[in-house]
This record gives sequence, C-alpha cells and structure tokens, in this order.
Amino acid sequence: MPAYSKKIAIAILFILGGFFQLLNAQNQPNVVLIVTDDQGYGDLSCHGNPVIKTPHLDKLHEESVRFTNFHVDPTCAASRAALMTGKYAHRVRVWRTVSGGNHLRATETTMADVFKASGYRTAAFGKWHLGANYPYRPMDRGFGEWLGHGDGGTGTTDDWFDNDRVNDYYWHNGERIQKAGYAPDVFFNAAINFIQEDKKAPFFIYLATYLPHSPHTIPDTSMVQKYKGKIHDKMAFFFAGIDRIDQNIGKLRSALEESGKADNTIFIFMTDNGGTEGVPLFNASMRGSKAMVYDGGHRVPFFVHWPNGDIKHGSDVNDLTAHFDVLPTLIDLCDLVDKKNIDFDGRSFKQQLKEPELKQAERTLFVEKQWLFKPKEWLGTVGMTNRWRLVDNKELYDIQKDPAQKNNIINEYPEVVKDIRESHKKYWARVTPGDRDKPLVIIGHKNDPEIFLSPSDWFLTDGPWNHGQVAVGRPETGAWDIAVAQKGTYRFEVRRWPREANAPIQGIPTFTKKVDAYDFNGEVDKLIYGKTMKALPVASIKLKVGKYDELKAVKAKDTHITFDVKLKRGDTFVKGVLLDKNNEIIAGAYYVYVTKLK
Repeated sequence: MPAYSKKIAIAILFILGGFFQLLNAQNQPNVVLIVTDDQGYGDLSCHGNPVIKTPHLDKLHEESVRFTNFHVDPTCAASRAALMTGKYAHRVRVWRTVSGGNHLRATETTMADVFKASGYRTAAFGKWHLGANYPYRPMDRGFGEWLGHGDGGTGTTDDWFDNDRVNDYYWHNGERIQKAGYAPDVFFNAAINFIQEDKKAPFFIYLATYLPHSPHTIPDTSMVQKYKGKIHDKMAFFFAGIDRIDQNIGKLRSALEESGKADNTIFIFMTDNGGTEGVPLFNASMRGSKAMVYDGGHRVPFFVHWPNGDIKHGSDVNDLTAHFDVLPTLIDLCDLVDKKNIDFDGRSFKQQLKEPELKQAERTLFVEKQWLFKPKEWLGTVGMTNRWRLVDNKELYDIQKDPAQKNNIINEYPEVVKDIRESHKKYWARVTPGDRDKPLVIIGHKNDPEIFLSPSDWFLTDGPWNHGQVAVGRPETGAWDIAVAQKGTYRFEVRRWPREANAPIQGIPTFTKKVDAYDFNGEVDKLIYGKTMKALPVASIKLKVGKYDELKAVKAKDTHITFDVKLKRGDTFVKGVLLDKNNEIIAGAYYVYVTKLK
C-alpha cells in the first residue's frame, strides 16, 4: 500500500474511532447520586414514619429498585470515603470526622476520577468531609465543578464564620462567593443548572446535602408549624429540613424530565449513617442510631431508578449490600474506564437490579466506629452476614428472626461466631496497615496558592471543630502536618478569629449581618453552634514550623500576627499557641493562613 494510502486509512480509522467514542459517550447514562446527612431509615413516610410526609421520596421509592439490607458506616466521613472509593473507610485511612481522621488520601482513586477518565462532566454540590485543603478538596479529586460550605458542614471551623444556611458564603471551585437563598435550595439549583447545560458529554452529579444534620436552622419558622403539638420542637426542625430536601428532589426530577435526560439517568438516593433526631419517634423496628454498630446506626435507604436500564423497578433487593458496592456497580452499568484496576472491597450488584431475588455469594462485611487515636481490634465493630450480626465480639443476633437485636444468642452458635471471627482477622490485616499515617496538607502548590488551616484538622487531637467552640476559647492545642512543595519564604498569618470576623486578637467580633435563620431555641444571630464570644487575654503568639520557633507580641488592635519563614522542600509541621502576659498557654492558634511569598 502506498504511503499516502496508509495515511488516509489511519486518518479514517482515527475519525471513525472518535465518532464511535462520541456515540458511546452519548449513549452512556447520566448519574445523579444524592446523599442526605443524618437521615435515618425511618425518616421517610414510605418506610412507615407516622408523622413526616415525603411524597417525592415516596414516589422515587415506588419507582425504584430498593435495597432493604444496605449498609454504610455509622458516621459521615467514613461513609463518604467508602462510597467514593469502593473500599473500606478504615483501609483508605478515614477513621474519624475530625482530628485529621477524615482526609481521603490523594493516592486513592475516587468515583469522580473514574467518571472523569471516562469522558463525563463531574460535579459535587454540598458536603464533602474528606479534606479541606489541597490535595483533598473535591476539585482535586476528579470533580470539575464544586460548590460547598465547610468541609464538615455549616459552622465547622473551615466554613465562613457566620454562615447559617441562608444567604451564605460558599466555596466555589476554590474561591469564596456569596449566594442568596437557603442552602439546600442553592445546591439543588446548582445541580439543575448543571443538568441543563447544553453539553454532549454525560454527567455525574454527587449531591450531598448538609441537612437534616444539626444545627437545625431554617429560613422561616412557618416550615415547622404543621408539626406543632405532634412532636417536640427539635424534631420538628429536623423534619422541616427533610421536607425541604423532599421538595427539592421533586424539583430536580422534574428538571430532568424537562431536559429530556431523565430516561437515561441513573438516579440514586441514600443517606450517610443511621438515624438521629427522628429515632425516638420511629426507627423501623431497629436498635441503635448514628455512631452505633447495631443496625439502626448503619442500615440506610438505598433507591435506584433508571428508566432506560431495564431494571426491575418496584422491587426489593434483600441481599446484604453496602456503600462500597456502589462504585463497582456504576463502572459496570456505565461502562466506565477503571484505568488503575482498583482493588475493591465492594462488588457490583448490577445483576440484582435486573433480578432482585438473586442471591450473590455469601460474604461477611464489617462496620466499625474507629474513633480512637490508636485503633483497637473489635472495638465498636459488627461482623455482618445476611443472617447474622456479631456485635463487639460479644453479642450475636439472628437479624432475620430478631431485627430489633434484643436476644443475644452468642452461646448457642459457636461455629457462626468462629467463622465471623476468622473473617475479621483477615479484614483487620487488610485495613490497618498505615491507618494512622499523618495526612499531609501541601503548601506552595500551584493548585492551592493559599492554605487555610483550622483546629478541626489538628492531627490526633480533640480540638474545637466548630466556630462556636473557638468563640468560647477552648484551651486545647494541636499541630498541622504539612508538605512543602517548593522551597522559599512562606507567610504564616496567625489569627484568633478568621479573617471575615474582622476582630482583634484580644477582642470579639461584631456582626452587621441581619438575622435570617432560626433554630429550635429561637433566633440565630451570630454562630449556629453558639452565641457566646469570649475575649482572650492574648499577650503574644508563638509559632513553630519545623525547626523555626519565634515569639511575637500582640498589640490591642492587632487582628493577626504574621511570621515569614524560609522553608525547604519536604515534610514538616506547624504549631501556634496563644500566650498570656506570663507566657502561659491559653490555647492553640485557631486559624492560620499560609501563602508563598517567593
């Protein structure tokens, strides 16, 4: 074949390849994954709740494949880590919601990474809780669009100081912006706008609400009037948040229909852990709640709707499934590219969407609450099979006969206990290597020119995690572990209050923001986690950055103290303390901003 003919043939193959790739991308389904915060299995009317009405979720339930034995972790950061990676949270080193235990390591491939590599547009709207600085933010983990509050939630120490879920400041692709409206509406509206963009590529939307997690702020107390006299005020505010989510889910589904994209969209609804405020009213006959390893702490709703998917809508899957099964399943359903051949802990349930009665191979799964700074085997742990629950290696329940987990029968089934214990040995060996390694925040990287450090990320320290705790002057101290990307001079701006509070180190903030949200105790006029502002008698601030160690005096009008530090590339730490006139430690330096000067 002549050379020019070969070139023509190669060009034709290239064009055809691009055409078929585009055709495949257009045929791939869109995905909307909704995760609500602290909503339990019993907090839906379709599951039997006698007070709250969730008509849009009820309709989704009716039109979905429902997984009735679906489990997550008993707290939120861990659940999100497992969902994003298809692996046990403990294995990917996410073991707590604060104290540095919520950072999903940059070496892990996320769900968004996989969708992005497969040609999808990707977006995260709402709660992340897997790291606030580079390289842990959603925009560093495969999401092309990101809108959120603080990493852990509204009012946490990396959130805007006086946010209260109405007319708030948000992180948008790494920048602070203010947006009008109630936070859940803002996130759902952003998702609708993303859906309506005229783009050929399919989309993946991760929409994780901060509601109905406390504090229960709402823009208008009329939202709780229908609950007056039926339940106590705190539960009424909690249910009002679920009402708003339900309304927005209806609005989002209508927008999908209007866009013509609904039929080819996989629409998933789930929650991040067991019930909280609604548990005393109705818990679907389960024992336990959030942060517990009885079923009430980690069994959650899971609905899948996909009109074009030839799945058996209106049916229940009763097989044991979990959050880390979602990513392997979406790879199957969407024909995604798994470039790294991920070693999943989960498995695909694609076939069960078509055959809900199908029983996959029996397996033993583990759910644990590992909050200790040094992990301990079998502490706050349950081993689960379709039939059995071995809790804390001390209690055995036949979940099929005893769903309320009232009758401990551990002495009656020694072989069952032995099998689960043997499975746990293998699990423990798989998840614990490196599980308390320090999560390093990278400074001096082009992708995040300014780092904002706050005390919820003090590693292995029970420090303040919300602005209200900082405001009263909690006395703990702690350090941040960092990696210096480029040698040079770095400015460390140390503060008692964050910049937007605009307050002197020795004083307290004043607010001009109008009251625009309410909690169950009345008006929220300052901080949603507390109103008390305490002035601290700070006479000096001391900063350590590796071998660097300097003390500087604080004057009455100082809002911050700056330290310019020459650093080499590599790993080090940052620790600041607030001192009184006798050089006694008052507390750790709560807020530090780090920028590279040269």
